[in-house]
Amino acid sequence: MFDKLDEIEVRFQTIETDLADPGVIADRTLYTALMREHSELSAVVEAYRRRRQMAAELEGTGELADDPDDQVREMAREEAAGLTAAIAEIDEELRRLLLPKDPLDRRNAVLEIRAGTGGEEAALFAGDLLRMYMRYCEGRRWKTETLNLSSGAMGGVKEVTVLVSATDAYGRLKREGGVHRVQRVPETEAQGRIHTSAVTVAVLPEAEELDLAIDDKDLRVDVYRSSGPGGQSVNTTDSAVRITHLPSGIVVTCQDEKSQHKNKSKAMRILRARLFELEEAKRQAEIAADRKAMVGSGDRSERIRTYNFPQGRVTDHRIGMTIHSLEQFLAGEMDEMLEAVMAHFEAEALKAEGGA
Repeated sequence: MFDKLDEIEVRFQTIETDLADPGVIADRTLYTALMREHSELSAVVEAYRRRRQMAAELEGTGELADDPDDQVREMAREEAAGLTAAIAEIDEELRRLLLPKDPLDRRNAVLEIRAGTGGEEAALFAGDLLRMYMRYCEGRRWKTETLNLSSGAMGGVKEVTVLVSATDAYGRLKREGGVHRVQRVPETEAQGRIHTSAVTVAVLPEAEELDLAIDDKDLRVDVYRSSGPGGQSVNTTDSAVRITHLPSGIVVTCQDEKSQHKNKSKAMRILRARLFELEEAKRQAEIAADRKAMVGSGDRSERIRTYNFPQGRVTDHRIGMTIHSLEQFLAGEMDEMLEAVMAHFEAEALKAEGGA
């Protein structure tokens, strides 16, 4: 591990020198790439330097082990014990930081939310989840753009697709994919009975045009008149677009914009993300079955979380964690849970690396 860390530190120092070179500064593409690499390596180098300093301090306490003064020897033993524990923590942190990074983590995320079992109550909860994620993104100052929205009869959400633009959006949100279950008393329930509904969430990395080529002959594009509640700017022109990818059977519709061109552009972004997800799933399966088990299959039928309104709690079933502040969680205060989920999967990856 330390040979690898030495190599990283040398590379880090080289990048710092290059970033001060006027020629590099003038080349915006190179400069941006080096700044990104510098940012990625900085946490590793900082931790490694802290460890090296602590190791030097620990060596210094060893020189006091034979001091004739009993108090000095006792102080040295206590300091050595503290430094040894701190170094062990940094070693664990370094092992985590050295785990292979998923290059997709730094991409924008395409967030899809669909109402599942539970009818209008599921659609209402899908609306709650949409607001939760939007508030979370607002709190992190991430840019969001609604690509497609299908509303329910009672003001909920049947289906929505949102593009989240941020450097680490996909890496931070990708574990949100799965079935989110809600337990609460619907407003329409006269007898106060608790109902259980479900909403499906999928998180995809935004695909770039270079990732995969989509042949026009593989697409069937249908245009039709928009339909929706209220009648605002709908049913007047053939602006809605439905794109069918014939080889995969994937169908994407978009009718949010008044312009057919804009709807088609948004639909293609969604289609590209879904096709890229299929390609990634195939690639992951081909790499190794054990790695697929480690990172999870992304199976959308997997129940990952329950939101219990009567008890005011939210439970993540993958890590067995319960937070008794449901209202704040739905207001976008999700970091505690997300950090715990990320730590869990990093620990699983460390185990897999250790057993490899």
